[in-house]
Amino acid sequence: MPKNMKNCNPKPRNLFIKSLSISLFSFLILSSAYSCSSDSSSDDIEIDEDSGSDDGDTGSTGDTGDTEINITSILSKFDGTGLSYEISGDNVIFTSSDLPNHTSPYWPEDNDLHSDYTGVNPDWRQNPNEIAEQNIVFTIPLSPAEATDHESTPLGAMGIARNGIPFFNQYAGPDQPLTDEINSFDQWLGHPTGTSIYHYHIEPTYLTQEYGEDAFLGLLSDGFPVYGPVENGEEITNDDLDEYHGHVSATADFPNGIYHYHITSNDPYINGNGYFGTPGNTTF
Repeated sequence: MPKNMKNCNPKPRNLFIKSLSISLFSFLILSSAYSCSSDSSSDDIEIDEDSGSDDGDTGSTGDTGDTEINITSILSKFDGTGLSYEISGDNVIFTSSDLPNHTSPYWPEDNDLHSDYTGVNPDWRQNPNEIAEQNIVFTIPLSPAEATDHESTPLGAMGIARNGIPFFNQYAGPDQPLTDEINSFDQWLGHPTGTSIYHYHIEPTYLTQEYGEDAFLGLLSDGFPVYGPVENGEEITNDDLDEYHGHVSATADFPNGIYHYHITSNDPYINGNGYFGTPGNTTF
C-alpha cells in the first residue's frame, strides 16, 4: 500500500465512532428534555383543574368564582313608597321610609291601604303596633365577596326587600323562635315592631305574587341577592342550601352565576348562621 494511504482507513473509522457517540448523546439529551417537558405540561393541567371554578356546578355552596361580582344591574328593580338609592364609591346607599306598598291591617285606619286581615291563618291575632314612616339608611357593598369571618345577623334589619321594607332574621328576640310571632303576620306576612318598623321575617308574599316565586326579592346587607322559594321550576328546600341559606347558581339577573340566598318555607326562612359576605351599615 502506498505510504501516503496508510492512515486513510483508520480516520473514517474514528470519525464514524465519534459521530455515533455524539448522535447517541444528543438522542439521550433530547429524550430527557422531552420527558421533562411532558411532565411539566401534565402538572400545569392539574393545577388549572384544581384551581379553576366549575361553571357547570349550579349547586355549589361556597365558591363565587374568580370574577368580581357587581350588583349595579339589579338596583333598578328597587321601587317602593319613599324609597331612593344612590351609588357612593363602592357602595349603594338606600334610604327607605319603610312604608309597604300593599294593604295591611297595621296601617292606620285613615290610610287608603288599611284593610282587614284577609289571610288564611286561623290563629291570626293583630299586635298592638301600627305602620309609621321611618328613615332607614342601608349602606351595602356593590361588589360582594365571601367573608373570612362570617358575622351573625342582628336582631333588626339584616337587609332590604325590593320595595324598601327591611328583612329581619328568624328570631322574635334573643334565641326566641318565631313560633308565636308568626300568628301576628298580616296577609302579606309582615308586621310592625313596637317602634313601628314594618318588616318581613319570612316570604313577602306580596312580592312573590307580584314578581314570581323565582324572582329577585332584595338584598341582604352583605350585598348578596335574595330570591324566592323556586329555582328552575323546582321548590328550594333547606337541604339545597348551605349553612348561610344560600348557594351559587345562575339566575335570570346573573346568568354567569352568583352566590344568593333563597327564601324557604321552613326555619330559618331567609338566612341561616350569618352573612355569607361582609355586611355594610344600617342606621335608623
